[in-house]
Amino acid sequence: MTGEQKGIVLVTGGAGYIGSHTVVSLLEAGYSVVALDNFTNSVNSNKNDSVALKRVETITGKPITFYRCDLLDKDAVEAIFKAHKIESVIHFAALKAVGESMTNPLLYYKNNMIGMINLLEVMDSHGIYKMVFSSSCTVYGEPERLPITEENPTGNVTNVYGRTKYFIEEMLKDAVRADAKWNIIALRYFNPVGAHKSGMIGEDPTKQFTNLMPYISQVAIGKKDVLTIFGNDYNTPDGTGVRDYVHVMDLATGHVAALNKLDREHLGLKMYNLGTGKGISVMELIQTFERVNKVKIPYVIQERRAGDISAMYANATLAETELGWKAVHTVDEMCEDFWRWQQMNPNGYKGEHMNGHH
Repeated sequence: MTGEQKGIVLVTGGAGYIGSHTVVSLLEAGYSVVALDNFTNSVNSNKNDSVALKRVETITGKPITFYRCDLLDKDAVEAIFKAHKIESVIHFAALKAVGESMTNPLLYYKNNMIGMINLLEVMDSHGIYKMVFSSSCTVYGEPERLPITEENPTGNVTNVYGRTKYFIEEMLKDAVRADAKWNIIALRYFNPVGAHKSGMIGEDPTKQFTNLMPYISQVAIGKKDVLTIFGNDYNTPDGTGVRDYVHVMDLATGHVAALNKLDREHLGLKMYNLGTGKGISVMELIQTFERVNKVKIPYVIQERRAGDISAMYANATLAETELGWKAVHTVDEMCEDFWRWQQMNPNGYKGEHMNGHH
């Protein structure tokens, strides 16, 4: 995969789940990476290093420049741009827990919105206008029709986390309208799951998590007794919620494809869905996980959660046509890869030294 050496990319939130996996793909594609993270959603060693990114260096055999930095600290961000010849930015850094966003909305608005504004202002002052932004399928709210294309209306959003993504998209539209130099792709991704096939990096939620896949594997490994399924009376084939689960390494290559597109042409602002185009129910995911990994997942059914949507999956043909990107990993692989990561790292990055990797 390694071709000619490409420029320096700044990856914000680079120590997080999707960030760290994308850094693997960027390095393999020949980009150099400067990463920043404030460790809100990721585990740091005591040395202000990212455990995940140290492992990415092991996986790829390439160095990463890492800064512990918060986007709300504009001077610190400015210093990073002064120190490196950054050519483009991939912006993952955000608070992302839907439940927490409802109980602490101001924290979410402050962190996600002001963080983005600081980043854009520093980029502008350094003459850097290429950005790939992590948006989310939450901007669509409860969809009127499926599958969801990029033309689906946005803004009828059911939670504060999703609203921060929607407001940022609107802000980007205004910024691009006011200054044609900006060249930005917003990737609306669906439900990321799985892990790098090495088992060395994966999803390690630092907060009380509601994501299904880590929850399933916590039950499988015996850390939790039983899985709670919220709602089995949805208007779906088996009554459980349907989502478009997409392998995190497919998302990673999607970011590289977006960056390649920005390197080649000027788009202004363009939105792309990243998903598989197939809906998988909660029950199907559990059954696939059991079959592939030969484990049992005991579960109980509870009431639906407020604000949960019955079904949502992408039409991702635009990304295929314009970015040359397509999700290639199967649901079996998502389950297999996540379980490998979980078994090799039963306590996530906080755990034992894995196979002598320190």
